[in-house]
Amino acid sequence: MTELLTAAQMRAVEAAAIASGRVTGLDLMERAGTGVVDAVFREWPDLAAPGGGAAPTPPGYFRQDEATPARRAVVLCGPGNNGGDGFVIARLLKARGWEVAVFLLGDPSRLPPDARANHARWRAMGEVGALKDARIRNCDLVVDAIFGTGLGRPFVCPPSLREGFREVLTGGAGQPRVVAVDNVSSLDADSGRVLGDLADGAPALGAHLTVTFHRAKVGHHLAAAPWASPKLAVVDIGLDPDAQGPGAGTIRLAGCPDVSRLTKGGRGAARPGDVHKYGYGHALVIAGPSGHGGAARLAARGALRIGTGVVTVGCAPGAIPENAARLDAVMLKPVADAAALAAVLEDRRINALCLGPGMGTGPREAGLVRVALAARGTVRTILDADALTILAREPGLLGALHAGCVLTPHAGEFARLFPDIAQKLDAPATRGPAFSKVDATREAAARAGCVVLFKGSDTVISDPSGRCSIHSAHYERAAPWLATAGAGDVLAGFIAGLLARGLAPMEAAETAAWLHVECARRFGPGLISEDLAEELPEVLRALGA
Repeated sequence: MTELLTAAQMRAVEAAAIASGRVTGLDLMERAGTGVVDAVFREWPDLAAPGGGAAPTPPGYFRQDEATPARRAVVLCGPGNNGGDGFVIARLLKARGWEVAVFLLGDPSRLPPDARANHARWRAMGEVGALKDARIRNCDLVVDAIFGTGLGRPFVCPPSLREGFREVLTGGAGQPRVVAVDNVSSLDADSGRVLGDLADGAPALGAHLTVTFHRAKVGHHLAAAPWASPKLAVVDIGLDPDAQGPGAGTIRLAGCPDVSRLTKGGRGAARPGDVHKYGYGHALVIAGPSGHGGAARLAARGALRIGTGVVTVGCAPGAIPENAARLDAVMLKPVADAAALAAVLEDRRINALCLGPGMGTGPREAGLVRVALAARGTVRTILDADALTILAREPGLLGALHAGCVLTPHAGEFARLFPDIAQKLDAPATRGPAFSKVDATREAAARAGCVVLFKGSDTVISDPSGRCSIHSAHYERAAPWLATAGAGDVLAGFIAGLLARGLAPMEAAETAAWLHVECARRFGPGLISEDLAEELPEVLRALGA
């Protein structure tokens, strides 16, 4: 997994490198500017070719006396070191023959020393206008170097500039390409949230590409950030590759799982040395009443496909014929009530339990949840969907949660379970670092005493210790096809199956989230929830499992 950094951690990494004497701030600024220019030309090779400038521009912005107009860039610089990166980019583009217009927010005399030095170098080559006068529609490239990761308060964007960005980013072919340096200005780098109480919740600016340095930042994978800039590039600026800053290592980007944990053989068994079906665990999925068993069947199928040795669906006696007609490899057990579930759990081979998908929320189901949580010493338990509704309705049950549990709420369920935490997350972000989905999930996991997987395209997973990972279905791993009924039930089944196979709750949740998205990406358009489990064998085969 890849470690993500907060803005403060990144500043500490840079400060440590400068203090060591191995590099200067000006060196880092030059490398950052070079990295952005190189990334732009990798992303848009046509921009590296000479000539082919955009449509004619108003007088005073660019020269128009050449038969073949040069490429044109507008560079927007801010009052901090991000602005300094912008001046470097402007100078490098100018050296390649581009016509460059530079605009600055604030007083140049108040720039930090390194940014002020690069401002002076640019002033020897070209003019600097005021940001409020910037126009971005008639050019080839727009560079947002206003705030980057340094934004700590709402950015009041000039109305004309905001409207220009809106037009450029939604106008389709022929519009300028937009690159953000380190982060889209108006977004908090730690939460991905828009700073300021905007009526439409949209950032003032956006980009086609964001180029950041050393490591991706936490906020790049949360909230509005991937929406504001659908592509992210991380470039090396010569810092120690292992440098992370204080408190680093606790927030990770979930990546490809340990394949040895998914094989059948060796470490893939729940019980070392066992090679028969029970060596790979026995998951019990509790189903709803007759006519409502589809969600549990999806979860059961997911648990079976992920390699669980035995999967059983426990359902009301009247629902057995319906489930028997739809299930073959999955076994069935009658579970009429809490006492029946307690009796079934006397089978110590059952080591994972899934409650919630299509289960129902009546008194019977509340009793099942109580029995499941009482089996804390023998059975790992995932609580999803209806089970979460029961937990929210009966707060006393939250105290029965234990370290062997995984909760998988979506935003609505999270708000019912943890209303005070959700309220903080929903409140307008007025200063940075803003309260984030990472903060919310960590608080919830600490309170619940178990792993919490807070669903979304920016899924966040945390355990009670504060260890946290983000599974980002964005950028190259975008999977919009997962927005289909039943997809969450399959995810619950994946987690239950991995718990049965012996993975720890945090590892099971991270692995399941990654595989869930990978199945959707491999299948692509037209995906329905039934396809996810059926796609899993191909995904596992491609991983070498």
